[in-house]
Amino acid sequence: MTTTTGPGAADRHVPVMLEPVLDLLGPVLVPGAVHVDGTLGMGGHAEAVLARHPGVRLVAIDRDPLALDLARTRLAPFADRVDYAHATNDEIGDVLDDLGIGCAQSMFFDLGVSSFQLDEAERGFAYAQDAPLDMRMDPGAPTTAADVLNTYDERELTRVLQEYGEERFARRIARSVVREREIAPFETSARLVEVLRASIPAASQRTGGHPAKRTFQALRIEVNAELTVWERALPEALRRLCVGGRLAVLSFHSLEDRITKRALAAGATSTTPPGLPVELPEHAPELRPLTRGAATPDAAELAANPRSASVRLRAAERTRPVRAPERTSR
Repeated sequence: MTTTTGPGAADRHVPVMLEPVLDLLGPVLVPGAVHVDGTLGMGGHAEAVLARHPGVRLVAIDRDPLALDLARTRLAPFADRVDYAHATNDEIGDVLDDLGIGCAQSMFFDLGVSSFQLDEAERGFAYAQDAPLDMRMDPGAPTTAADVLNTYDERELTRVLQEYGEERFARRIARSVVREREIAPFETSARLVEVLRASIPAASQRTGGHPAKRTFQALRIEVNAELTVWERALPEALRRLCVGGRLAVLSFHSLEDRITKRALAAGATSTTPPGLPVELPEHAPELRPLTRGAATPDAAELAANPRSASVRLRAAERTRPVRAPERTSR
């Protein structure tokens, strides 16, 4: 996540939990190591890795071409050590294959929307500013938030709001959206906010924060298939992590953190069948947790960057090769 304060990438980016991330990944960032930043954003974490570890090669992946352009300028002093890829992070295997890289010693993912994207009004991510209902992290992607609002039926809209926004009044909101779009299609965020204010009871608005918060989150996740992409990306990332390699993930809401938690826990669990007296090597855990549960920002960071309040950091180290897939009998 980023904080916008000026026009340049370095000025617009305050990397969240930078020192904890560097401490976790530092032991494997030796000369010749490959570090994959699967969500480059504006390059704050990547810049710190390259500056502190002169012999490391960076593979920089992001779906947002504007973010890649800004980061490319920021990382220009290290250009000979950086390979850029305009891709979603579930394409990490293809990106590494194209570069002839079998596995990486270090991987980092900073999930969710960046504050840079939130603060660019025309992108439509923020409910505080009237803007086109876009919300695409990749402006070349086919579906916008307006498309979702204007084409999904009431049942599908309810599902999106419940699953991705954890919105208590999802059904009521979906019904209002369907009714209002018959009058005129949704185009801008201000009109959607008006509908949300009218749909959510006043008492809930007084205690539950801005009435648009959950709906905008849900639409953004749906438009960018964020959870689906991450569910595919994390297993592939773990598969391409070298033995001894380390992976760190920053999550900003519970849905993506839950995916991370489950995948890392599964990798850190023995698959020894019940009753087997000795754990065979092929049943040993593949991962070793590097954080106790999820790490969170300290008080100083929270004071300096309030947007870091919801972040959770999880990390793990690969302890042995990937388990071979189980054979199925004919």
